[in-house]
Amino acid sequence: MHFKLRLIHSTLMSGVLSFLMSGWIVFINLGYSSHFLSFWMKAWGLAWPAAMVISFIAGPAILKLAQKLAK
Repeated sequence: MHFKLRLIHSTLMSGVLSFLMSGWIVFINLGYSSHFLSFWMKAWGLAWPAAMVISFIAGPAILKLAQKLAK
């Protein structure tokens, strides 16, 4: 996959997944409160960079694995 496409894909996919997962985990751990949104945004801000790097590095290997499993 072209470098620019990999970078854009990793950024968008990791952003969406880390947004949803951090919200879910904050909700599970703290429930809904008046501070829920601020805790969620803080967790997302910490999770997204890590998720992006992991997604970019692991992406090609995961794609190859998915292709093998699909055969």
